[in-house]
Amino acid sequence: MTGKREEKDEADVVGMWVTADGRIRQELRADGRYDEARDDRRSAYTGRYTVTGRHLDYVDDSGFTATGDIRDGVLYHEHLVLHREEKQA
Repeated sequence: MTGKREEKDEADVVGMWVTADGRIRQELRADGRYDEARDDRRSAYTGRYTVTGRHLDYVDDSGFTATGDIRDGVLYHEHLVLHREEKQA
C-alpha cells in the first residue's frame, strides 16, 4: 500500500505535514515517497512509506526505519507531532 487511500479505514495522509514551529516539514506523496525538510536542509530525509489503517511505516533511503500514527488528524511520527498544512488557493 502506498500513500494512496485504497480502503475506507486507511488514513488519507498525502500532503504536507508540519511541526507547530515550522522547522520540520514532511511531504507525503501519493506515490508512496516522502521528503522531509529540517530547518534550512531541504530533503534532509527521503524514502518511502506505507500506510496500514492509521499506522505509517517509513524506510529511509539510507536504510533506517521509523513509524508514525494518525490520531485525531495529527501525525505522531516518532518524537515529532505534525499537523497537515492547509492548501492555499
